[in-house]
Amino acid sequence: MPDTYTKGVPIILPLQESRPLHVVLGNEACDLDSMVSALALAFYLAKTTEAEEVFVPVLNIKRSELPLRGDNVFFLHKVNIPEAILIFRDEIDLHALHQAGQLTLILVDHHVLPKSDAALEEVVAEVLDHRPIEQKRCPSCHVSVELVGSCATLVTERILQGAPEILDRQTAALLHGTIILDCVNMDLKIGKATLKDSQYVEKLEALFPDLPERNDIFDSLQKAKFDISGLTTEQMLRKDQKTIYRQGIKMAISAIYMDLEAFLQRSGLLADLHAFCQAHNYDVLVTMTIFFNTHNEPVRQLAIFCPHLALRMTICEVLEHSLSPSLKLTPASSTHPNLQAYLQGNTQVSRKKLLPLLQEALSVYFDSTKTSSGQPETVVVSREQMDKEFDRANNSLIPGLSQDEEDPPLPPTPMNSLVDECPLDQGLPKLSAEAVFEKCNQISLSQSVTASLAKK
Repeated sequence: MPDTYTKGVPIILPLQESRPLHVVLGNEACDLDSMVSALALAFYLAKTTEAEEVFVPVLNIKRSELPLRGDNVFFLHKVNIPEAILIFRDEIDLHALHQAGQLTLILVDHHVLPKSDAALEEVVAEVLDHRPIEQKRCPSCHVSVELVGSCATLVTERILQGAPEILDRQTAALLHGTIILDCVNMDLKIGKATLKDSQYVEKLEALFPDLPERNDIFDSLQKAKFDISGLTTEQMLRKDQKTIYRQGIKMAISAIYMDLEAFLQRSGLLADLHAFCQAHNYDVLVTMTIFFNTHNEPVRQLAIFCPHLALRMTICEVLEHSLSPSLKLTPASSTHPNLQAYLQGNTQVSRKKLLPLLQEALSVYFDSTKTSSGQPETVVVSREQMDKEFDRANNSLIPGLSQDEEDPPLPPTPMNSLVDECPLDQGLPKLSAEAVFEKCNQISLSQSVTASLAKK
């Protein structure tokens, strides 16, 4: 994989050819499971469907967002899939294709489209997901949902039951590593892996005995997932972020996997924090840094950046005096104006548990300043939902709970960078729709040459 599963990179305009385009669309988080499930399912459909049918896997983020997903970048490099051949959401106009009557959607690892894509609901032909159904679909839409640990397990099942002969080692390696990462190395104590997840990992290993050892691939992907050493300050803040939104107040909460002291010593940090808040209209930025000490114990620290003195003091007072839970905060030295830093004694309080306290802090602040108009509602939304309100520019990074919030054991942040380059906005090639089919030929030729070299 791949040879004919994808037909090009940028699709800015509707295809000029009459044949329809079948887009296999992952979710807005574009985590490893979503990406691999889209790639592998599109590969399978292209191999088992009539030749004139075109199947395109689409990663449901901007291309510029890919560096924020270290495990995705690492795994693509490991299995020799060039990022250049992938198609991202900002490179294909699904709505224009739909209006031209040339679009069919196949949803993997999700089944509910955001409001901005509501018009595309009528062209959803199939759903493959591993979470409970929240939305009913028309009878013509084929829905396959099973509560397993990884959507990649369901894609593996589809391939092995439908056309096992098409499965190559590259695709098997993608599916194998993804299931292992999603199911926390098949650890029974964690309890995320189901019997089906375990069965299909074993089937893949039986078919391809040279697949990496489970511990090795799990450790590599985990380290890559949390590696931030190649990211800019803005990328660090955006990598794993939530937003609390209340009329008049917007607060970003970012998890950063490094020591707070090292973070505060970053060159130009204060200017970066100001620029980040200004760019996204945030009034407050809360960072929770997480790293592991020499005893492999988690250490959590907090920093509250807010130019508004009264608001910053209110937030700090609520956090300092909280008893349920008690954060056991110790003020840490900081030379940065508008920023208060803390050592967090209670390391069991994750960002998920911190969110209600931050909501309470906003309530306290509004109680002291509210007007006759009443007290507005507080809403927790993702960073991307906030960004869409202002510029509709960003798709979801982490729509569900982060790895930190679910409280599994986190690996230490590695010292080496697994992201070689992380510029976010280098621009995209504005190719015509016909380039979709031309790129397919390039991919096929590239894979043929690779296969020939491997045989030698």
